[in-house]
Amino acid sequence: MTLTWAQLRDLKCDGLEGAADEWGKASNRADAGRDRIETQLLSGLRETQRGEAARAAVGRLRQMSRNLSYVYTECGLLRTTLNSLAHELRAQQRALREALDDAQALKFTVHGDGSVTYPAAGEGLIDGRPLPGGTASTGDALPGLHAPSGLVAPNPNVAKAQDIADRVAKAVRTAAEIDWRYAGILRRLKAEEGLRVPDSTWQDAAGDAAAVRDAARGYLKDAIPYDASPAERNSWWSALTDEQREEYLAVYPDRIGNLDGIPALVRDAANRDNLQLLMGKLEGRDDAKSQTQLTALREIDRQLRAGSRPPMYLLGIGDEGNGRAIVSFGNPDTAKNVAAYVPGLNTSLDKEFATGDIKRAWDTAKGAQKYDHSSAAITWLGYDAPQSPDGLSSLSVAGTKRAEEGGVAFNGFMAGLSATNETGDPHLTAIGHSYGSRTVGAATQHGGGIPGVDDIVLVGSPGVGVDRAEDLGVGKEHVFVGAAEHDVVTKLPSGQESLAGAVGTIAAGPVVGYLAGDIADQGDDDLWFGKDPASEAFGARRFPVSEGPPLVGRHGPSLDAHAQYFNPKKDSVSADSIALITAGRSRDIQMEEPR
Repeated sequence: MTLTWAQLRDLKCDGLEGAADEWGKASNRADAGRDRIETQLLSGLRETQRGEAARAAVGRLRQMSRNLSYVYTECGLLRTTLNSLAHELRAQQRALREALDDAQALKFTVHGDGSVTYPAAGEGLIDGRPLPGGTASTGDALPGLHAPSGLVAPNPNVAKAQDIADRVAKAVRTAAEIDWRYAGILRRLKAEEGLRVPDSTWQDAAGDAAAVRDAARGYLKDAIPYDASPAERNSWWSALTDEQREEYLAVYPDRIGNLDGIPALVRDAANRDNLQLLMGKLEGRDDAKSQTQLTALREIDRQLRAGSRPPMYLLGIGDEGNGRAIVSFGNPDTAKNVAAYVPGLNTSLDKEFATGDIKRAWDTAKGAQKYDHSSAAITWLGYDAPQSPDGLSSLSVAGTKRAEEGGVAFNGFMAGLSATNETGDPHLTAIGHSYGSRTVGAATQHGGGIPGVDDIVLVGSPGVGVDRAEDLGVGKEHVFVGAAEHDVVTKLPSGQESLAGAVGTIAAGPVVGYLAGDIADQGDDDLWFGKDPASEAFGARRFPVSEGPPLVGRHGPSLDAHAQYFNPKKDSVSADSIALITAGRSRDIQMEEPR
């Protein structure tokens, strides 16, 4: 049926918004049911029941929670689709109303087909009589402008009537296009029959979300304050109505979940939903990168569903670059002590990250909570760390571009923690491991230092880009360094050696790299990225760590000493020192002499 301007004028957009409200209620009920399963039923079963029946019940509840997540997402998409449809149609109604009001004021008549009749006006050049009226319709050439005799001036109403006719036609045409576009979106927002939501359904949901996001760009997305500071974003979020927040979470979980300055509980909820959509998106791909990231996402999803103590919060997730993931153990908004750990070389969104790097934050949080229960620790993969097969010989490691870019992103994240923390003045610690320490060092050189950070911990560091601890912006007494005797990365060749020689030395293996470091730097205090943080010249406080496994063992060269700083089973002294610093208890550490 062809849309008429009268139908557009009389359309009741509040009916669409009322339907949107009902879908919103259904979405909220699904969310409440999912939350009850995750926070009450599953945790109660795990803590009180054992055996096959209990495991079966847990499995069924997890499936129900997954199903409710899908219901929540789809109902939320329907709500936003209808609200966005009403929003766009209202804009065309306003344009139509303005044209009709102009016609009424001029005493023009707008006919059902959109043509506009105008009265006589003006005066002839010869007889002075008013020029006759007429009718204008969209697309017409303006009558009276080019009279054959050349002696007749145009009726001044002609151009006005033509403008009104064109505006009416444009409003109706645009509204018809909007209606057609949203009809297609609404037709695809439907679920498969049955009580199970398989991975293929989540693939469809990912496509649904993409379609709704594109359609709702003018309704929601354009209002997200990407260019604002984290504190300003926090204020923006606080000022939204509950309904607006719900819509952003349903339609843009990826944007809200990864936006610094948004509260941790909100980011966690958004990212858990985005995690399902990401897995659905990657399910249909068979390239190596997608499959690697999908494996990591599944492991993170498993950990989230299994629960942990301290509780796990997903503060960021994404598939861009080498992948993004930010995981906290303990709520960083309510904890007095919060540490954020930046991993280094070869870190990406893969299974090793999901099982290893995430566990480093868990170990740190567990250790810190022994000294102060109000503590949380975060693994922050918010940048592209240098990757294999480049290895230590790659120019990406030799250079600082990724550290500089990562430092800017890390500062934004830490500013967000400061903006959302509810304790007033939290004790924040930045921890950099390996190339991550260079990233932390870069962060300190931007915008007055890392926002809110009180202490900095550097472990397994090849240098941080500055030569003195006091240049890191927190005071040298608040810079702490752990360097294992057998950690080859803490003895990489210095800048005194030529780039070509350094690359060749490192490529030859860790043993040669270790020896080359001593040969190239007779003073033993220069590393690849500047002064050795563990040296006396650097001026930091060095805490005790295990010397680590030998560089050459029974099974050949080993870099194990570089990887165990956080592991309480392999290096309890180092892990405990990091935990004490995180908890604000560095005074209890018996420091050792620098190199």
